[in-house]
Order: sequence, then C-alpha cells, then structure tokens
Amino acid sequence: AQGQRNTMEARFLNRNMKHPIEGQRLELECLPFSSDNGVSWIRQEKDGKLHFIVYISPLSRTTFPRNERTSSQFEGSKQGSSFRLVVENFKAQDQGTYFCIANINQTLYFSSGQPAFFPATTTAAPTTAAATTQSSHVNKDICMPSSEPGTSSENILNLYCE
Repeated sequence: AQGQRNTMEARFLNRNMKHPIEGQRLELECLPFSSDNGVSWIRQEKDGKLHFIVYISPLSRTTFPRNERTSSQFEGSKQGSSFRLVVENFKAQDQGTYFCIANINQTLYFSSGQPAFFPATTTAAPTTAAATTQSSHVNKDICMPSSEPGTSSENILNLYCE
C-alpha cells in the first residue's frame, strides 16, 4: 500500500505519442504523489549514464546545470500538480529514458521511466525460400546455452534471447 501511495509517473504529455521525431518539440510531464515539493528531471542514456536536466521548484522556478536559470535546449515549469519538461528541437543526443525525482523528507522518490528513442529502423524479412533452406535451424532453441565444442557455459549470461 505504501508503494502505491508514493508512486510517481513520467510520461509524454501527448498520450498518443509512441516515439519522438528528430527536430520536434518533445513535451513530458511528471505526476508526483505530492506537488508540495519540487522535482528534478534526469535522462538516462542506453549505456546507463545519467544526466541532470533541471530542478523545478513548487513555485515553478527552474535551476539548470551550473546553477543557470534558463536553457536554450530545455524548458521546465509547474502547471497545477504536474511538472513539465520540454525538449526543444529533439536530437539524437536527447534520446534516453526520462525520469523525474522528488526529494521528500530526505528520501528520493523516482518516477517510472519514459523511454524517448527514435523509432527503430527495421530490415526486410528473409524470403520464404531463404527461410526454407535454413529450416533445420528454425527448431533450435536459441535461448539455451550452446553445447558446441569450445564454448563455455560460464561465459553465457542467459539473460536475453536472440
């Protein structure tokens, strides 16, 4: 019950959005369980690196890196109980998972993450003839460790399937 009471959500302001497009204005909102405190916005890159973007006070005052009050790349504001982040002219280096964080009574509360990546580019599927010629490999379970000579099960993480 406590976990549900203290949940926060970060999401695209436009709920129909799935992926940002290069050059667009991207708008995100943070819905904290308490709007009496300010929130910080951070972005996590695919490799896990974290970047502080902005702190937004309960009075909608913003503090960007190096104690700057404004940014040419980002906007932050509080509207009602929602804390908003705008990424102007979304670029490849802006891709990542966005989180908001609240510091309440010396405890950090993290929102759910909102992934913001360009749509994945897909390659053409193999033709039916090509799939048929490799049918002997289709039934092989590619999630299991290889038992081929020269491989070591110690080096296989078994976390993902191909």
